[in-house]
Amino acid sequence: MLLKDKKILLGVGGGIAVYRAVELMRLLMKQGADVRCVMSKSAQAFVTPLTFEALSGNKVHVDLFDLTEDHGMGHIQLARWADVIIVAPMTANMMAKVAHGMADDLLTTLLLVADVPVLMAPAMNVSMWEAASTRQNLYTLQQRGFALASPVAGELACGEQGAGRLAEPAAIVDAALPLLTPQSLAGQSWVINAGPTVESWDAVRTMSNRASGTLGAALADAAALQGAEVILIAGVGTPLSHPLVHRVNVESAEQMLKVSLKAAAGADVFVATAAVSDYRFADVSPQKMKRADVEMMEVRLLQNVDIVAQVAGMAKRPTMVIAFAAESENHVAFAKTKLAKKGVDAIVANDVSNMGKTSAAGWWVTAEAEQVLPEETKAMFVRSLIDLIADLHASAA
Repeated sequence: MLLKDKKILLGVGGGIAVYRAVELMRLLMKQGADVRCVMSKSAQAFVTPLTFEALSGNKVHVDLFDLTEDHGMGHIQLARWADVIIVAPMTANMMAKVAHGMADDLLTTLLLVADVPVLMAPAMNVSMWEAASTRQNLYTLQQRGFALASPVAGELACGEQGAGRLAEPAAIVDAALPLLTPQSLAGQSWVINAGPTVESWDAVRTMSNRASGTLGAALADAAALQGAEVILIAGVGTPLSHPLVHRVNVESAEQMLKVSLKAAAGADVFVATAAVSDYRFADVSPQKMKRADVEMMEVRLLQNVDIVAQVAGMAKRPTMVIAFAAESENHVAFAKTKLAKKGVDAIVANDVSNMGKTSAAGWWVTAEAEQVLPEETKAMFVRSLIDLIADLHASAA
């Protein structure tokens, strides 16, 4: 769960999009967050506080003067409790008030005193969104450090078309994640390849492997959330990426090689998690081949280029090149041999049985040492890998 133990204060402004805020709260909680809710008076005209209270299990705050306990400033304590404040939906009226320092209710008061990241997710009529005053207020808030989950274009509640719809709850969560993650990789460029490659035989048939691309995609997301500029070169079937990740989809090993060499030039880190096909068909038919009565046939295969070795040996070599090696036996011994042969800085050795699993385990192997990586969820495994790669990169700086 990406938001495990994170404390999120959800501010709910008025407007029909309040209904989506309920969905957003459930999604935040599903990711492990502790969510408390503050509603404006106009928001309560669309959804009652009881709805949010019942779903979150926490009291919903609506009144500025309900929070004073033992003469303490309760609204300030509530703002300090949170790791991040998300305002969804944020109306044009609320944007104007906050931009001009007005604090006439609990939510605007919290935003005035907040010293934690604030994410605003506006929702309004397209004419209001495009109005000069709204654009100026948006600029003012962004200059103060407010993050934005931009409204999307589509049919609005009023029946008009255009930008102004509340961003999808999943997109709002995506926008919140970097605000809750230390930017320890800021300024670094990472290139990661992931997933299987697929080699065509004819117009229908292909040759591939069982790799899912899950770990590589998770690694790309995690590095991006920690501030790195990330390019993910994704083989067929690789899971969707965080919006911060620049993704390039490829199919064959030849395509992955071409994109990898271009993207990796001068990068800080290149991580080769992809399960690249060792061979491709020598003869590829543009049409579907007929089986007819043929009971046996011989197929010629050509060896594909070793992508990570090519990257490790290129003129503008990345500072760190990390390879993955899936083996069925003698994992560490084979990894040490490949370490020298490929010219990489480290190898993550793992067992072929890891393919398709939700957990991962393996060995971290460098020229100086080897380290057992115990089995854990892929999300936790990725965090461990990023720490190891970051330490290795720092040692080379």
